[in-house]
Amino acid sequence: MWSIWSTGLMTGLALIIAIGAQNAFVLRQGIRREHVGVVVALCMLSDALMILGGTVGIGALVSRFPLALDVLRWGGAAYLAWWALRSFRSALKPSTLTAEAPRSKGSVIATTLALTYLNPHVYLDTVVLLGGLANQHGPDARWVFAAGAVVGSALWFSALGYGARKLSGVLSSPRTWRIVDLAIGVVMLALAIKLVLC
Repeated sequence: MWSIWSTGLMTGLALIIAIGAQNAFVLRQGIRREHVGVVVALCMLSDALMILGGTVGIGALVSRFPLALDVLRWGGAAYLAWWALRSFRSALKPSTLTAEAPRSKGSVIATTLALTYLNPHVYLDTVVLLGGLANQHGPDARWVFAAGAVVGSALWFSALGYGARKLSGVLSSPRTWRIVDLAIGVVMLALAIKLVLC
């Protein structure tokens, strides 16, 4: 059982660590030290729900209805493109961590939920892929695999959100934020294009 749990942990980490809109937002909030606990908790809870949902069998259901994935794909591409434009606009007027106006908790929660649930890669990775892999271990061991994947998610988002504070000194200049915003914009635009072309 330990090897199944470890496989779930490593597979979950491998899929979650990939750079994306959600990770970029968690990193930015961690650096700004703004509502980090809420962001980390929402990301961990969302991943856990989707991994467990996929383990129950939602992965098979989504696979039977490709139209749902098309809707998620186009909606996600539009949202990622908007996020890229927003990042490029921020790069034109970079600021430091202290110069930005604080965001309300409601705004941060809404952005976290949008970046999580409007991203089709999240569904493909957590629901379809991890759910499908978990179900390959049989009716009992699938929960051990899923538990490993959930722990991997929790470890990643905690490290990303709270570990980002260590980078606050490096990322305190407007020039650095210009580079970060440009990089985030390029990644988001590339992901949007990839979604449209796949």
